[in-house]
Amino acid sequence: MVRNPDVNREQFRPDDHASDHFLLTSVVGSYPKPKWLNRAKDLADDPDSKFTEEQLEEAFDDACRVIVDEHERAGLDTVVDGEMRRTEMVEYFAELIDGYEFNGPVKVWGHNYFDKPSVVSEVEYADTWLVDEFEFTEAAASRPVKVPITGPYTLGDWAFNEAYPSLEELVYDLADLVNTEVEHLVDAGARYIQIDEPALATKPRDHAIVGEALERIVAGVPDEVRVGLHVCYGDYSRIYPELNSFPIDELDVELCNGEYEQIDVFTEPEFEPDLALGVTDVHDVEVESVDEIKENILQGLKVVPPEKLTVSPDCGVKLLPRDSAYGKMENMVEAAREVEQELDAGEIDLDAPLEGY
Repeated sequence: MVRNPDVNREQFRPDDHASDHFLLTSVVGSYPKPKWLNRAKDLADDPDSKFTEEQLEEAFDDACRVIVDEHERAGLDTVVDGEMRRTEMVEYFAELIDGYEFNGPVKVWGHNYFDKPSVVSEVEYADTWLVDEFEFTEAAASRPVKVPITGPYTLGDWAFNEAYPSLEELVYDLADLVNTEVEHLVDAGARYIQIDEPALATKPRDHAIVGEALERIVAGVPDEVRVGLHVCYGDYSRIYPELNSFPIDELDVELCNGEYEQIDVFTEPEFEPDLALGVTDVHDVEVESVDEIKENILQGLKVVPPEKLTVSPDCGVKLLPRDSAYGKMENMVEAAREVEQELDAGEIDLDAPLEGY
């Protein structure tokens, strides 16, 4: 069952917001790392270098401040640090969870490799994963901070399972660990948590496992904390309307790079959580115009009313050139603000929002 998005969404509206309507603008998570940060990491890994771990931490801090500033200059309502301190989305967490080990990279496609971990014993929570990251980002930001966390289904499915009788049992244990981390984040002040489950798009038959895992994750989480779920591109018709039963406030989907061919999937039966809609294509370096993005935003109004719509890039933007990533965010925010003004003026027919575009 959907949580309480109408209870926790309004806290992200800026105090000086100019329009009666409000489209929440955000990003999914990752952002291009500054080239000098990659150089600093290389130096820290070089045994012949005099570059220290303390200096690397300073570089991470500086990168976090830079990216938060870029997000705020672009005008986003909620920001992240671009995951400056993180490696890959599974590898980063597997290094923090007892029970995982690494045995070398695995080829995934073309010339791309993934440092796929193995679960070799019962997974256990050793120390907080993201609390320090969140607290630093919040101190650097003047706007609310969203915290993305790789979900337990992806953490389990994208690893070799050498310890559990089934993937399901592994996922549920991981979900309990994620719940512990979410509780620590909430205690630290986090009010916007996003669970990333890209593996669900590749194995939609396991939606019931993901649903139960989410129940475990949100157990005890207050209503004022917004819980989102991001699912990357896939055949959403294979997991809808089952998604309506997930205990989330917001579902983030990747539809822009498919030219919204699947948008009608979510129109029948009625879509229950808030919709976070990708309105810029993270696979294309070209920055969409404000008018193009406005038309994409209107696709979302075919599914939910404005007060239930969040706009973001399709997915993480870390593989884009940094100027493209910034340009997409900046135009996205401008497009959202213009759509809000047109809604206020009664210029958009919510029964046929794309009419005239």
